[in-house]
Amino acid sequence: MQGVARFDRRTKLLVQRLHAGDIAIIDHPDLDGVAAEALADRQIAAVVNLSPFITGRYPNAGPSILLRAGIPLYECHDSNLADAVQEGAKVTISGNTLCLNHLPEASFPLQRLDEARVQQLLELAQQRLKSELRAFAQNTLEYLQEESDALLDVLAVPEISTPIAGRHAVVVVRGERFKQDLIAIRNYLREMRPVLIAVDGGADALLEMGFHPDIIVGDMDSVGDKALRCGAELVVHQYTSTERVSPGLERVQRLGLPHKVWRTPGTSEDIAMLLAYEKGAQLIVAVGTHFSLLEFLEKGRRGMSSTFLTRLRVGDKLVDAKGVSQLYPKRFAWREFGWLFVAALTPVVVAFLLSPIGRDLVRLLMVWLRLRLHF
Repeated sequence: MQGVARFDRRTKLLVQRLHAGDIAIIDHPDLDGVAAEALADRQIAAVVNLSPFITGRYPNAGPSILLRAGIPLYECHDSNLADAVQEGAKVTISGNTLCLNHLPEASFPLQRLDEARVQQLLELAQQRLKSELRAFAQNTLEYLQEESDALLDVLAVPEISTPIAGRHAVVVVRGERFKQDLIAIRNYLREMRPVLIAVDGGADALLEMGFHPDIIVGDMDSVGDKALRCGAELVVHQYTSTERVSPGLERVQRLGLPHKVWRTPGTSEDIAMLLAYEKGAQLIVAVGTHFSLLEFLEKGRRGMSSTFLTRLRVGDKLVDAKGVSQLYPKRFAWREFGWLFVAALTPVVVAFLLSPIGRDLVRLLMVWLRLRLHF
């Protein structure tokens, strides 16, 4: 197998540069489902991971998604590959070895993961899930008191020009099946024309579907330049737990884009919902948001105190559309197709019967029927 190699330690940034047939080189322990779906959508030839696809902490969905898409998975435990590979250089995978075409003497051993091995690792991880849940719950309780004051008191929400009061607001997050859920509520988006609040990469998905985000909230590290420049208001999330300037803030400043900074605890999807709530949204529809243990573990979070508090605060207006695409999946309706076929065929039959040839055929048929009935 040969292909162009592309490497990035942040999978969500790498996805933006991948093309069909590329070989993606990542450094992503416990590859999550959202990242795997993004890789699969690029129709790449293979994925080489410098970290274990499954560490055993919890049963992550990413490897199974890629295998179902027919994408081979390899692990490489030689960290020198990250320094040796060049962006856009061709590499060859032969058996369990990766070779750099521009450095024939450089080769790196690989370990391929097939479906049987992935299933075995997932079963072992499932056995450890109870201890992870206990630690997750403990961390949540510890941070609950610390973050409750900041999230339940009066919030210093930045001023924005997009009118939200009295309108519906849709918060779009890059979560599991979020694109399918967006498609499922597409008619609602067109008819109600709600305020579209995208969280980071959710803005790219909205643009792909032909919708224009009104506001983009987040640390701005995984949203494309096209989305940043689409004219949406930008609210950069600056965490209170660090004095370090957000990489996203540096990015929008470098691009010369107008923006607001909101320094507050919690996740970016939390503050997106709080923004809609505090600005008077009549209804808040959440698409792709995270709320389960596995989803938080996949995001690398050790607790969910801020999300718990946020949902307590906005719960009276919140409608979670997560998974709505699975409620009534579209099926091919043969009955509807049959009526459509009859409707299309009717004018053709009528026109034929009114033609001279059609009338002659009808007369012949009538004569034949009389003869059959007579004898």
